[in-house]
Amino acid sequence: MTGTRQLSRETLEGMLTDFAKNWLAHDGLWFQAVENKFDIETAIQLDREAWEKFTVVEAKRIMARHDIPENSGLEGLKKALGFRLYALINTQVIGNETENSFEFYMQDCRVQSARERKQMPLFPCKPVGIVEYANFAKTIDPRIKTECICCPPDPEAGNKHYCGWRFSI
Repeated sequence: MTGTRQLSRETLEGMLTDFAKNWLAHDGLWFQAVENKFDIETAIQLDREAWEKFTVVEAKRIMARHDIPENSGLEGLKKALGFRLYALINTQVIGNETENSFEFYMQDCRVQSARERKQMPLFPCKPVGIVEYANFAKTIDPRIKTECICCPPDPEAGNKHYCGWRFSI
């Protein structure tokens, strides 16, 4: 068995991307299994419940790994957003920064762009996204407020970006 210490940096970086893609594929397959057995409303509700907990776990691990202290404000959140698992496979940008706020946009979302390629409607992820982003931000700093700018099924989602979030203190 080959240890990871013997692998090249290029191979390790490729593996990280593969891990992110595999995680996202599993998430999607799980969702489809629940949707097929029950319905989309049930699948979204269960997905919300899972993300409510997972996003806190992810934020805490990112904080520990990258020395982001608790209550680190918007700067800590900006740093942490760059280390989320799907940051490796999606295109995300931060804009409209002020002293007390910034906006975060998912310009390319692997899930949504795949659905568009298959000529499917965008996945209505807003109920999950609200829980996911708000809990992630509150884990970094409980003072941070999260507001959805747009997210599917909002009609403007998918034009310039798939979703947008405003974080403020």
